[in-house]
Amino acid sequence: MTEKRQAGAGSSKETDKKIIEILNKYEGTNVDLGYLLCDQHIDSAEKSALIYKESVDSEISYTYADLRAYSTKFAAVLSDLGVRKGDRVATLLPKSLELVIAALSIWRLGAVHVPLFTAFGPEAIDYRLRNSETSILITDNNNRNKVESKLTHLSNIIEVEGANNYKGQSGDIPFWASLERATKEFQVVKVAAEDPFILIYTSGTTGEPKGVEILAKSLAQIEVYMRFGLDLRKEDVYWNMADPGWAYGLFYAIVGPLLIGHSTILFNAPFDVDNALYVLKNLKVSNLATSPTVFRVMKSKVDRSESGENQLSLRVASCAGEPLNPEILSWGQEYLGVSIRDQYGQTELGMVVTNLQSPELQRPLKPGSAGPSMPGFRAVIVNDLGDELAPGNEGELAIDTHNSPSFAFNGYYKNPKKTKERFTNNGRYYLTGDAGSQDAEGYIFLSGRNDDVITSSGYRIGPYEIENILMGQEAVGEVAVVGIPNQLRGEIVKAFVVLKAGFTPSESLAEEMRHLVKERLSAHVYPREIEFVEELPKTPSGKIQRFMLRNQ
Repeated sequence: MTEKRQAGAGSSKETDKKIIEILNKYEGTNVDLGYLLCDQHIDSAEKSALIYKESVDSEISYTYADLRAYSTKFAAVLSDLGVRKGDRVATLLPKSLELVIAALSIWRLGAVHVPLFTAFGPEAIDYRLRNSETSILITDNNNRNKVESKLTHLSNIIEVEGANNYKGQSGDIPFWASLERATKEFQVVKVAAEDPFILIYTSGTTGEPKGVEILAKSLAQIEVYMRFGLDLRKEDVYWNMADPGWAYGLFYAIVGPLLIGHSTILFNAPFDVDNALYVLKNLKVSNLATSPTVFRVMKSKVDRSESGENQLSLRVASCAGEPLNPEILSWGQEYLGVSIRDQYGQTELGMVVTNLQSPELQRPLKPGSAGPSMPGFRAVIVNDLGDELAPGNEGELAIDTHNSPSFAFNGYYKNPKKTKERFTNNGRYYLTGDAGSQDAEGYIFLSGRNDDVITSSGYRIGPYEIENILMGQEAVGEVAVVGIPNQLRGEIVKAFVVLKAGFTPSESLAEEMRHLVKERLSAHVYPREIEFVEELPKTPSGKIQRFMLRNQ
């Protein structure tokens, strides 16, 4: 890339040089993803690539040599099934060895990985498969029944064999059996910096979820974040607790560690404070990344009298997904023994505003702030006209694309209308949809969303899909879904429902609606509160005014 590189304010010339080298490393037309994300580390790595746990009592480690052996064989399987450069291949898998193998295999062929969250129900899965035009789905027996063959257009489904000699549904290709039989060579496919290697979906306020193509050159900002945002060091034991079905988990629990040759922990079990603390203590985790909700749950359940006796080995702790409560900062220092550093990013961008962990770039924490701009980005606050605002003024957080060499968002997949809505001032500024302000030292303070996206436990949830599912319930005449404040989760989903004539409000009816959303859409987005109302507030043109429901 010929444009001038600027690493960011506050860094030394030596650090600037390192960052600029990273930003330039992934340019060109000869990017070998299999080599970058695995093969280059086989001889140099001194520890495991993957530490996999299904419970506190189980643990299996895999080296980069293991990952290369498995993923080259599985790439041959996919190649034999006709997967070519640019084809979309989806995974509906938990945190697992098979997920890592599948992703590496897809990238070796120059194909595009479509991650699906295992909490998704049939409706959410089917939309993403259809919209992405996925040709092959890789799943397991725990999730296979969510894929309704009558609704999808897949050439093949590959299923990870289960316990008790379960071989998968009839017609499915067995994952491990086909991998072990693979003998055919495959052609390594190199990609260009502008080629996508991930297609991941993000929630919106209106319309269906939007696909975001993550380009190969995005590896630059991922590496910068791993090295400077998280300060991940060779000696660290690293645990990113986020699920790889979402951007923060996929980018920084799998892609990031693989890219820099580090180990990563995948703990495939529901979140539980006791189990989390067990892993932190017994694996001697020194570098932790998670969401504020995890820290809030820990704080609510851990006795402060244990402070100083918790036997944790944490050197740094980072969080992202939603603003960090100031009281968690003091608790983290007291109980965890570290300053939790809040950070901000988006599926479309990666991490763009960060309280950096790296000592050479680290700046003092300011409660309520996610920090200044990430190296490689210039974050600003703009008004409704797209003009930059002076420090202290409330507006919308935006990214100055003309001065952000790490900016790599090319628009929403097959959705030029939504893409256009994201830019202002002749395309110079990308609008995040988050409201906030910036102080004179460049620190960003977020104050909420400009739209109706709900942020709950670190997940961004669009109301549209939930409303669609609820409208399928026979009793529902109208519905509006909003986020309401919650001390533990930040926000929770609440549905305001107008019933059809002949139906009576009841808790059993509300529970039936919750179950419908869990079953058809996703277990993490169901409305924890349902209120039956006579009517919904609307504009003269008939548009629902969700802000009035939130205020109510």
